[in-house]
Amino acid sequence: MASARGMDWEHAVGALGLGLLIYGSYQGLFVLPPDRFMGDVMRILYVHVPAAWSTLICFTVAFVCAIGWLWRGTWRWDVAGEAATHVGLVFGVLLTCLGSIWARPTWGVWWDWDPRLTTVAIMLVSFGAVTALRSFVDDPERRATWSAIAAIVSYVDVPVVYFSVKWWRSLHQMQSSPSTVDPEMVMVLRINAFAFLFLAIWFIARHYRLIRIRRDAELGELS
Repeated sequence: MASARGMDWEHAVGALGLGLLIYGSYQGLFVLPPDRFMGDVMRILYVHVPAAWSTLICFTVAFVCAIGWLWRGTWRWDVAGEAATHVGLVFGVLLTCLGSIWARPTWGVWWDWDPRLTTVAIMLVSFGAVTALRSFVDDPERRATWSAIAAIVSYVDVPVVYFSVKWWRSLHQMQSSPSTVDPEMVMVLRINAFAFLFLAIWFIARHYRLIRIRRDAELGELS
């Protein structure tokens, strides 16, 4: 069972993330002026961009955990990798939905097979397959090993997602930098970025505990 102290830290992180998200979203929606070119539709980027960052971070954690399992064979790596993959998929779906809402008034379509969107779709399908693989393998060690290998292969697409707008001519705009964005907008983006990061930590920690209970039932206490 998790200690009270262990439960406290993750709930505190989650509460901080929620508070930052409420504050940052309020600033982005009601306080900051509309964008000069995109108008009010730009406001969704205050959530869309942090969701994208958090998705890539979660899948990076899953990648590191996959390597950790293959290297050390410790069950905590497998449990953490499964939790990070699930949370990454949730954020990835949110990222895609927000992007489609933004694309409709700016591009005129909900979806386009642009290099960035295509690589994101491949990333979500690949990590979704990692999750599906777990449900088809009964043996815990074989399941952990196969899932780790699949996660490492799936992660190959993550840097491709990030660099896609630089490598190929793309309908999707290139990443902005603090030097090209108004300082007030940068501040709100950073606030929401930390909000999503803290919420991702909270979700992963809570999900880790639930998966660990299930794994304990299979194997006894984790090594």
